[in-house]
Amino acid sequence: MSYSHLDRPVQFLKGVGPKRADAFAKLGITTARDLLYHVPRRYDDASTVEPIGRLEVGMDVSVIGRVRSKGVIPTRRGLRIFQAVLEDDSGMITVAWPGQPWLDRKLRPGDTLLVSGKVKFFHGRQLQPREYTVLSRGDVESEPEERPTGMIFVTYPATEELPQWVLRSIFERNLDALLEWSVEDEYLAPEAMQRLELPGLREALTSLHRPVAVYDAERGRRRLAFDELFFLQLVQAQARRKATELEPGIVHRRSNELIKPLHDALPFSLTEAQAAALRDIYADMQSDRRMSRLLQGDVGSGKTAVAVFAMLLAVEGGRQASLMVPTEILAEQHARNISAMLEPLGVPVTLLTGRLASGERRGALEAVASGDAKVVVGTHALIQDAVTFAELGLVVIDEQHRFGVKQRMALFEREEGRPDVLVMSATPIPRSLAMALYGDLDLSVLDEMPPGRTPIRTALRDPSSRKTVYAFVRDQIAEGRQAYIVYPLVEESEKVDLLSATQEFERLRESVFADARVGLLHGQLASAEKDEVMRRFVEGEVDVLVATTVVEVGIDVANASVMIVEHAERFGLSQLHQLRGRVGRGAAESHCILVADPGEEALERLKIFRDTLDGFAIARADLRIRGQGDLFGSQQHGKDPVLRFADLMADEDLLALAQRDARALVSLDPELAAPEHGRIRDHLFARYQHRLAMYGVG
Repeated sequence: MSYSHLDRPVQFLKGVGPKRADAFAKLGITTARDLLYHVPRRYDDASTVEPIGRLEVGMDVSVIGRVRSKGVIPTRRGLRIFQAVLEDDSGMITVAWPGQPWLDRKLRPGDTLLVSGKVKFFHGRQLQPREYTVLSRGDVESEPEERPTGMIFVTYPATEELPQWVLRSIFERNLDALLEWSVEDEYLAPEAMQRLELPGLREALTSLHRPVAVYDAERGRRRLAFDELFFLQLVQAQARRKATELEPGIVHRRSNELIKPLHDALPFSLTEAQAAALRDIYADMQSDRRMSRLLQGDVGSGKTAVAVFAMLLAVEGGRQASLMVPTEILAEQHARNISAMLEPLGVPVTLLTGRLASGERRGALEAVASGDAKVVVGTHALIQDAVTFAELGLVVIDEQHRFGVKQRMALFEREEGRPDVLVMSATPIPRSLAMALYGDLDLSVLDEMPPGRTPIRTALRDPSSRKTVYAFVRDQIAEGRQAYIVYPLVEESEKVDLLSATQEFERLRESVFADARVGLLHGQLASAEKDEVMRRFVEGEVDVLVATTVVEVGIDVANASVMIVEHAERFGLSQLHQLRGRVGRGAAESHCILVADPGEEALERLKIFRDTLDGFAIARADLRIRGQGDLFGSQQHGKDPVLRFADLMADEDLLALAQRDARALVSLDPELAAPEHGRIRDHLFARYQHRLAMYGVG
């Protein structure tokens, strides 16, 4: 890889040096390139800055002024207030920071500040800032204090060791050179920029650091957003190629000897969405290209039925199929339900979990190894070395997000061959997030619910209604139903005033539901104890299951008709949707009751959840509210988050373009060996090695 000027250590840039280089390293900035991509977090248009002399009480404003005087004012209640008098050519105003006397050591007379906040009346006009920025120091030659109307003020992410005025000074001294060097990183051809309607890299970075208008900064951001989306998709396109194309897949032969009888025997018709997904899956399985597909659908949308039909295609061709699920209880339930569908067709279903007695396990392993076991259902035990399939043709992974990329990739490296892989997720996520997280997979979506399902009734109640809620649960138990009560904590905490599962279990068992059978389930229990509690609930030996979010997936009880979520404001929308999906699985009307004492913002969020059963609509709202960083979770890597500039809500069009271009490039030049792709190859391997390694590529 050729050396770029942008690879030089930040220490050797003007105004940095060894000491500041250490401070920059704490911000994740070690090279000139890192500094160039340390873009502003906020822009203020000078045309919206109000002259101090025109400020009136009640206005929410941004002002620029010099510190004329400053000091700390004590109050009778012991609160210390830092005050500064700001002045510009039109007048003066007092600016107050209650409870922040330490600012007296930070700000000096003569400093020029950009201050935003509301003008109040307290012995005259007073501004209490939400935010402030030191534009220049009174005793340091840095920037001119006066700015022409229309100038955009930039505010960088800063630290105590690298305050705003230092960052601004360093950028002023180095930005021209950094922008000149950025040309070395340009990988898009002019025709590609035109087609994508994106600026060149140098222009984009100039717009971000020196915007003429706020719109310029947004245009520059979109270019950087496309870049990170493109390289993310390029990694996944490489992984997709490795999984599906480097070696031939299995060509499954369809005879309809099993598929048609099952279709005719079903007591329901497949939805159009299920039929469309099966067409995609069968097309993959009957080609010589290995299937690597994500089947995404809401709770109750019929993913399992689609998976069973896919497994039958493998069995019709004389091969085996396996279904891997996250918990042993769920494996047992799936094995029981699928057996009821397939045993009338003469297709045996074998269960393989860690809980099997040694004799049962030995028999199951022998059946798998001989090929007598046609459909195998189990937990992660299925990918252990001791399990050898005779001729594995299809692997289905349920609730795949519980396994992760590495476990999924392990299935692609089996010695027995290259089975097709279908992963399923009952956690609805917006299409853009699915493309970003699972761009190595082809995508099928079940966006249609089977007819005849009784909608779950969702209610929002405040804590004062608990007695009424408990009385409702007792009525449901009297009718032979079961209920969940979910808490955010296992144990009481001194840090937060929340009810916990362990303490509430004792109270509920001894007083509220003294005549009922109450069980406790949380993640700190030993595995055997958790399995035993879930098994008792599944078999109807527990009426009320007090739990944490360990019940979010992996338990299917048709008789459960009530889900109560305590402190519901503490849960994300998608998590609430998964909890609600634990009920409504039988014929009886089911209820989800949110007990919460939320603030205004949380109340709006809970109302969104209450008013819709559409998991995809909830997921979109969750993405908008929580942000994509939280939802990417463990896919973040240290200083290099998955996405810094792209917004999956706003940039879905860019993501689609990035995926199309990345897949087309890998199809055209898989190794990126062509000279014109050299910069792409260098950037990919220099900046995305950890992600390539995660997918086993490179």
